[in-house]
Amino acid sequence: MTDYTWLVPLPVVIPLSAAGLALALYRRPNVQRLVTVVALALVLAASVALLVLADEGPLVVDVGGWAAPVGIDLVADRLSALMLTISSAVTLCVLLYSLAQGGEDDEESAPVSIYHPTYLVLAAGVANAFLSGDLFNLYVGFEILLAASYVLITLGGTGERIRAGTIYIVVALLSSVLFLVAIAMIYAATGTVNLAQLAIRLPEIDPGVSLVLQVLLLLAFAIKAAVFPLSAWLPDSYPTAPAPVTAVFAGLLTKVGVYAIIRTQTLLFPDGRLDDALMWAALATMVIGILGAVAQDDIKRLLSFTLVSHIGFMVFGIAMATDLGYTAAIYYVAHHITVQTALFLVVGLVERAGGSTSLTKLGGLAKLTPLLAVLFFVPAMNLGGIPPLSGFLGKIGLIEAGVQLGTPLAYVLVVGSVVTSLLTLYALVKAWNKAFWQTPEEPRPPVRLPFGMVAPTAALIGVGLLLTVAAGPLYAYTERAAVSLTERTPYVEAVLPDGERGQGVSDDVAEEQP
Repeated sequence: MTDYTWLVPLPVVIPLSAAGLALALYRRPNVQRLVTVVALALVLAASVALLVLADEGPLVVDVGGWAAPVGIDLVADRLSALMLTISSAVTLCVLLYSLAQGGEDDEESAPVSIYHPTYLVLAAGVANAFLSGDLFNLYVGFEILLAASYVLITLGGTGERIRAGTIYIVVALLSSVLFLVAIAMIYAATGTVNLAQLAIRLPEIDPGVSLVLQVLLLLAFAIKAAVFPLSAWLPDSYPTAPAPVTAVFAGLLTKVGVYAIIRTQTLLFPDGRLDDALMWAALATMVIGILGAVAQDDIKRLLSFTLVSHIGFMVFGIAMATDLGYTAAIYYVAHHITVQTALFLVVGLVERAGGSTSLTKLGGLAKLTPLLAVLFFVPAMNLGGIPPLSGFLGKIGLIEAGVQLGTPLAYVLVVGSVVTSLLTLYALVKAWNKAFWQTPEEPRPPVRLPFGMVAPTAALIGVGLLLTVAAGPLYAYTERAAVSLTERTPYVEAVLPDGERGQGVSDDVAEEQP
């Protein structure tokens, strides 16, 4: 049988290598752009290949030839391969959008030479976080994201962007410090930071110590994922960045935090001691986030609050800790990455056509640019959960999982999910009416939307629709991913060589089964 493990490090190695090349080519912007596009296209191709191959079982690479638990592993299982594929498609579409925007705008607002290397480093950080089989390497992935995202969020150097970037960096550093403290304590308690080995050793330590470690990790990841009450930083940070940067941040960065919660909760802490706390956090995130969205008159801030709100749906799926809950949560993450990113790209076009993102200043865009009206309407309805789109399917899956769980708290979350969905639809319809139907304060001349910006946006909206068309196979894939997560055995046995597993996780899981 052919060994395809060489594909696993490519989503990290290709963008990092291309970042160095792009930086060296800063005097040749056209070649720099070509290098970036080709690199991300190759990453997408490698990710799709891993998506197919990982369905047969996890693919593991020992970095430097040092096998776990001594060395660092990169692991592509169903969950990480799916996240890689969706994120690669998003980063490529956003890059093409930003290139067209830079070509249309004047030199001052066009992407500077550092943009491409930094964007590639960001893509590498995302991939490293998804593939990491080691807690410290996961930390490194987050730090790569932090360094690249701080540069991107402050592009242009305006006072507003520097202020927003400062808030972002302070919050990100706080979560990083918490994460690092948690890693140090985990190593002190277990003697390892390898995820597969931790799955074996953590159940053997004192339950009180294990709970403290779980709380620290959850706090660190909840800040990065913008889970309430640790989400106040996001609506003030994201809207100030350029449209492509805001789009890729909204689509990916919070989802890396959600991914980390899924991975650690299923693999390291399957006992479910904090599931009720996560349920309450999910409810608060959904309801308070969407109430914030309803109150906004700026479309960027409105979407930033809906981003926070819909993180609550994902946390709800995780907190149920059932195969059905994880299945719906993973599907919803894939849906939300594409739809939320597409909406922020559309808002960039709205700002270009209407000269503002303030809903009180916009109006008449449906008559002025009917294509833009369609581009906004489709992902907005998808995010709002209109049948039969992927947003509706994901929410139905979560509701079904909550009803199947059948606890009073689960039913409260089900009601909260329905209310949040209705308020999301209300907020987006309000934005639609004000931006596209209300009479503008001043008549505007017709505007030409650049094809280079419209095409990637339409492609990303198409990916969101593809998640609806291919919902059956995709949902079956996420179900297999969820089963693998709750079993834990396939991951551990793929990472740890025979003879080094000690007491097998399969034995532990068998004891937990009724």
